[in-house]
Amino acid sequence: MIINQLSQYLIHLKYEDIPKEAIEKAKSCFIDYLAVYLRGLESENAQIAIKTIYELYGNDFNSLNKGFVYGIASHSLDLDDGHRWAQLHPGSVVFSTALAMISDKNLDLDITSEEFLEAVIGGYEIAISLGMLVNQDHRNQGFHSTGTIGTFAAGAVASKLLILNKEKTEHCLGLCATQSSGLLEADHAGTMGKSLHVGNAVYNGILSAYLAKNGFTGGESLIDGNEGFIKAMASDLYDRHCDDDCNLDDSKLSEFIDMNLKKFHINNVYLKKYPFCRHIHSAIDSTLTLKGELDELDELGELNDLKNSKIDYSDISSIDIETYRISSEHDNYDPKNAQDLKQSLPYAVAIALVLDDLGLDSIDELIDKGLFDEKSSDKDILKVREIVSKIHINNNEELDQMVPEKRPSEVGIRFNANTYENLEETTYYPLGEAENPLTEEDILEKFKLLNPKFNMNKLQIIKYMEEYSIHEVFEELDLLD
Repeated sequence: MIINQLSQYLIHLKYEDIPKEAIEKAKSCFIDYLAVYLRGLESENAQIAIKTIYELYGNDFNSLNKGFVYGIASHSLDLDDGHRWAQLHPGSVVFSTALAMISDKNLDLDITSEEFLEAVIGGYEIAISLGMLVNQDHRNQGFHSTGTIGTFAAGAVASKLLILNKEKTEHCLGLCATQSSGLLEADHAGTMGKSLHVGNAVYNGILSAYLAKNGFTGGESLIDGNEGFIKAMASDLYDRHCDDDCNLDDSKLSEFIDMNLKKFHINNVYLKKYPFCRHIHSAIDSTLTLKGELDELDELGELNDLKNSKIDYSDISSIDIETYRISSEHDNYDPKNAQDLKQSLPYAVAIALVLDDLGLDSIDELIDKGLFDEKSSDKDILKVREIVSKIHINNNEELDQMVPEKRPSEVGIRFNANTYENLEETTYYPLGEAENPLTEEDILEKFKLLNPKFNMNKLQIIKYMEEYSIHEVFEELDLLD
């Protein structure tokens, strides 16, 4: 049974057995998480969640309620880390769980920084391994893996922090399986439900761990049983591994899990620079490269531009985007709110051409000027809309065959006659992937841009966190109650 394997892995995972590269990546992911979470607390999603908790519970922000809010906050900006093969965002679930439990003084968890890293990395590995096992089937069936599989990740972290034995860890993960939820329609319909999935995953993962700790049973067959998670939520995968009596032969699935739990997939986690769905990023990168080329030629006076001024984007006749299927499905030409915008490929490309940067503040400013108001006369908004009207998106089968190994997008900018030469650029690995990583300086810059009032010197303690207790680390970072 897969739950047996996951539980065995968790209880035996020790800091000294984790490669240094994975430890350092976990620390980078922690810094990135804090950058997004702290700014995400200001988001409308998180503020509504906080207000709701106060209405229901008063001032009782226990670990469950805190985890719920932290999960929503850290996923609401669409800037949290992810894994392209697993097709989910592990960091927002994993770190929200750990932060909620360790910062709750009522729990008084006596763990070391090494044990914190064990729990975090264990959560990443379980989330990624399960995500790789069930996707693309799970996603094709309409589920948002960050919410569904994220519940297992949260339960794994909570179990590890509570030092549950194998039997109780199994019960915890079984309870996670029966509570896992999250529909992709919430993502693509432009709703706050997308961030709710993460808050819900954290809440249910912590709840499952404490229930199991106190003797509540969950069962070991809830992932690969005949009526378990795989049968219900990745039915094509189930059917491919059934015997003649429609019973799941999980030997190959178990072999896959066993092999992948040893690979420390956290090293392949990507970090995001732009607050848009990850499937849009390769098109953004291609667009920004072309914009840089045009701006450079403009400065050198090498463009056939008789106006001798900055590029006039009205000279664009069309923008053709060739990309893979999932990316091409993000074809919302009329976003109605910030959640819609994060899922809109046409608007992401248009904004990339118009604005000097794609930072959260710049996009928020554009929204405040009336991006969703049809009557807005702001010049930047009018440019964005003009460019959007010229964008054509095509699902390219050749590029689709490269997924998930790559996430490719080709952007071609065509100009009216006698203005500029047509340009094309293809991005195979979006910025932030392991093959095209953000530098340490990039991560710190992202943190500073999102949280300009934060004392950046405090982040140094994460680099050397093993020299301190986890409570000293959290106290330095102002994460304790």
